[in-house]
Amino acid sequence: MKEYKLVINGNNYNVVIGEVEETSAMVEVNGTSYTVEFEKPVAKSAPIKIIRTSTPAAVSAVKPIQPMAPVTGSTPVKSPLPGVILEIKCAVGNTVKKGDVILILEAMKMENVIEATANGKIESIQVNKGDSVLEGDTLVVIG
Repeated sequence: MKEYKLVINGNNYNVVIGEVEETSAMVEVNGTSYTVEFEKPVAKSAPIKIIRTSTPAAVSAVKPIQPMAPVTGSTPVKSPLPGVILEIKCAVGNTVKKGDVILILEAMKMENVIEATANGKIESIQVNKGDSVLEGDTLVVIG
């Protein structure tokens, strides 16, 4: 396991690279786990290289990473940015599909739709209307 502290576009990221397989790796960024897929298989003996760059073209060439499902079978829906909860559009026990609107978050005077990140039932709602949240805070848990 390797740990890195990265600064990308002025934002600090704590990155832990875990198990690396031929075409994927388990990566934790600021405490959130992701599965990263590579375009080409990586040889097990090949070290992972982090190249420092400041060019936007190099950053945009990076393939987006997808959050991995937690081992517990529950999927937390986290706040993508700091803001205030304007509306809760779900209730505990509701069945949701990935992409269903579950919350409205106001950030920078704009309403942001927060969608379910998985299919399942709402296990818990961690926020109330009017609550201020930070980026990465758990809003809802889907089981």
